[in-house]
Amino acid sequence: MRSAMSALKSGVSPSASADIAVAAFVGGVSGLAQMSGNALLLFPELGALSYGVFHRPNGPWATSPVLLVATPFLAGVVGTLVTRNLPYGVLSVLIVVISALLIIRLLRSPVAPAISAGLLPLTLGETGWWYAPSLVVGCGSLALISVIRRRLYPVSAGTEAAIHVEMPSGGAAGRDMSWVPFFTVFLVVAAACAIATGMRFLLFPPLVVIAYEMFSHSEDCPWAQRPLLVPVICGLTATATMLITGWLGAGPMAAALSALCGATVLRIFRLRFPPAVAVAVLPFVMTQPDFRYPVAVTIGTVILCVAFFLWRSVRGRTG
Repeated sequence: MRSAMSALKSGVSPSASADIAVAAFVGGVSGLAQMSGNALLLFPELGALSYGVFHRPNGPWATSPVLLVATPFLAGVVGTLVTRNLPYGVLSVLIVVISALLIIRLLRSPVAPAISAGLLPLTLGETGWWYAPSLVVGCGSLALISVIRRRLYPVSAGTEAAIHVEMPSGGAAGRDMSWVPFFTVFLVVAAACAIATGMRFLLFPPLVVIAYEMFSHSEDCPWAQRPLLVPVICGLTATATMLITGWLGAGPMAAALSALCGATVLRIFRLRFPPAVAVAVLPFVMTQPDFRYPVAVTIGTVILCVAFFLWRSVRGRTG
């Protein structure tokens, strides 16, 4: 964080300094995870959440510190319960995702990445009760930093709006529910393919967040306006992380550099797409990540794009 503030004072653009802050935060949590021996302290969606918080200090995530902690925690509890009682499969995936969406709606929370918090233990086969409390550590640290930053370095809403035009909507879905069957079919097909191929990360947890935002907020979600970039950006980000971990290992420096690479890819494509940073961080909680990961990520995002284009085509014909 100190390096991010120094960068800001030295004339670096606000967007670049936010990218540096994301990398510093992810690297710091990775260091804490390494010291504690609990890799799950580095919850992958911390990459996406920190990207949203640091880039939009007046945005819905940054201004909802309690929900920033409570929503992933509750979804994580549900995910742990399901993982302890059901095997990985279509049914367990649907139960976790639907439960997370209900939590988001009941809390009126803007923190859609909580869906990923519920699905992660099921994907990893993690049954330990320490998973949900681990989410509190990472999300709580981010919420605290956000509150302190907004008080010490306030950014006017007008300035922020001028810098960040695009932004994921978050929160509950709108009244048009025609997307629900297609979203459900996507989940079923992706989960079935993950089971058939043995590649669980074909339905990697951030993918469900990406899909939910695309379907439920198609008019506002930035990547729903440029869906073909989703496989490209996610595939590039996952590949970059594999190269970095192959070079530096899975330590804090590699985690920070991976998060920075994810943010840099987004700057290159000029797309506000926080889940891409989660894609970059996800391998750091995997047991033995290899190059099957970017392959699975690319296949999963392609399946999502097919489902999204089918829904958009049907909706267009029905007017």
